[in-house]
Amino acid sequence: MAFFSIIIPLYNKENFIENTMKSVLGQTFQDFEIIVVNDGSTDKSEEKLLLFKDSRIHYFNKKNEGASTARNFGIEKATSNYITFIDADDFWYPTFLETMFDLISKVPNQKVFSTAIEVDTSKKIISSAYSISKTNNDFEIVNYFKASVKESVLWTSCAVFHKSVFEEIGNFDTQIKNGEDTDLWIRIGLVYLVVFSWKILARYVYDAKSLSKNRNFIKQKMDFTKFEMQEKTNSDLKKFLDLNRFSLAIKSKIVGEKALFQHYYNAIDLENLGWKKRNLLRLPVFVLTFLISFKTFLANIGIGSSVFK
Repeated sequence: MAFFSIIIPLYNKENFIENTMKSVLGQTFQDFEIIVVNDGSTDKSEEKLLLFKDSRIHYFNKKNEGASTARNFGIEKATSNYITFIDADDFWYPTFLETMFDLISKVPNQKVFSTAIEVDTSKKIISSAYSISKTNNDFEIVNYFKASVKESVLWTSCAVFHKSVFEEIGNFDTQIKNGEDTDLWIRIGLVYLVVFSWKILARYVYDAKSLSKNRNFIKQKMDFTKFEMQEKTNSDLKKFLDLNRFSLAIKSKIVGEKALFQHYYNAIDLENLGWKKRNLLRLPVFVLTFLISFKTFLANIGIGSSVFK
């Protein structure tokens, strides 16, 4: 049995899958299996994937049902005790798995492991900023919600989970069409600490289109109501959710979804937001639109990697 099961959901990534596979197969730690789940791609993704001949690659082809279903399918097929994911357009540095193996060896009683990432803005590669106090250690054991005020310390291409995590808290929620990864991280954060390595070992490709004004994009985002009871007694969770609600409220306002804006706004404890964010909520749409364009420009030249979060 391999030490790691690597799950790759694949959907129309013909221009990226080769580089992603090369970064996986080029790991210094080689005890793994790769589970590629082709989620009904209509481009040449399958053709590019099948160029790789390695007995550790297990390829599955299924109808398109979304990334969550593809990842859950991969979890069910995984045979290893430790499961990790990488999206088909992302990249690992060669020592990603070796570092994760070392962390597991050092703190085997922990179940969730992650590493710092960098962001490709198309203009510049920048390191993500985290709300974690750095010690002299190479890694920290952190509360997910406190550690993710700036950037999430969990992300689908930089984390490793013991399979028992999914047995306890469940898999990706396929009923959530946008934000299903955040939902899973919250459920994990309510139960587990995160072992976080300061080494930058994964790369995410920044896409300004994620700030799309598409109304359906906003409406499909999770609204966090399933955590209403927990946030009443967990102040760290409450602050984390309010920061996410702030971001969604801003986006809802920009696309003219007044009721949705009010839904998110009403659930926020404004004391959990800094004065800048509180003022942003009051600004008219044309000012917010300008500020988002400006922040996106800054992100593209490597000054900051997020907008209003």
